[in-house]
Amino acid sequence: MLKPEELAQKQLDAYNKQDIEAFISVYSEDVLVREFPSNKVMLSGMEEFKNRYAQLFINNPNQHAALNSRIVKDHIVIDHEHVTGRANGIEAEAVAIYEIVNDKIKHVWFVN
Repeated sequence: MLKPEELAQKQLDAYNKQDIEAFISVYSEDVLVREFPSNKVMLSGMEEFKNRYAQLFINNPNQHAALNSRIVKDHIVIDHEHVTGRANGIEAEAVAIYEIVNDKIKHVWFVN
C-alpha cells in the first residue's frame, strides 16, 4: 500500500515518462477530475480519463511537469508544478489537489 504522497509521485513520474499504463494505475476506476473552485467536471471515469491523457501525451511528446512544492495532509495531496515542453510552447503553473480513497486517487481538482 502506497502512502498518498507516493501515489502522487508515482503518477507524476509516469506523466513525465508519458507511460499511460503506469500513470492510470494509481487512479480509481471512477476517477473524477474537476476545476477548482467552480467544481465543474472536466473528466469522469477511467475510460475518459485514459483517453484524454493518452491524447495529451501524443500531442505533447516533450511535456514535463517539475514539482515546485507538495503539501500532504492525511489523504489529501496538493502539488504545485511548473509545466514545460508543450507543443504550443507555453509554459504553465499548475496546482493539483488529489484525494486518495481506498489506496487510489479518486478525486482531482485543478486550481484555475
